[in-house]
Amino acid sequence: MRVFLYARVSKALDQNPENQLRELRQWAEAGRHEVVNTFVDEISSRDTRPGKEECLRRLRLGEAEAVAVVALDRWGRNMSELVLNFEDFVNNGIGLISLKEGINLNTATGKLHAHILGAFADFERERIRERTNAGLARARAQGKKLGRPKGAKDKKKRKAKKPPLQKWTPYAGN
Repeated sequence: MRVFLYARVSKALDQNPENQLRELRQWAEAGRHEVVNTFVDEISSRDTRPGKEECLRRLRLGEAEAVAVVALDRWGRNMSELVLNFEDFVNNGIGLISLKEGINLNTATGKLHAHILGAFADFERERIRERTNAGLARARAQGKKLGRPKGAKDKKKRKAKKPPLQKWTPYAGN
């Protein structure tokens, strides 16, 4: 199978991607997978992940059949992001392999795992909505006025926060 390898580390914590990459290369070699490219995000920001975006773009172009990661938390920061990616991958015939969790979206079992994780994510979103609505109802019952106070319109325009620029270069560790 033709695969991409993806690793993510925190620049703020001065982490090194080599441990993840070594594990991924060993997995690829043991399974006789062809590593087409390696993508690494060494970032401190939550805003952008240029390596992941480039990996996704090239997966959609069909340059590889799957992407392999050491653990799901390296690919996605939260369950909703993972579920969206799972759905996109399954619908487009792209595989995601997570070594730690043993998930491989190319298999029936892997797809089942993805659906189970998706069900838990939906459940959690619904629970958050229920708690939010209950809190709003309690506040209204106590006579609290919700929303923006009258006359609170901002007179000046707010500046939009720009994400810090992240330079992405292909990882040459292959």
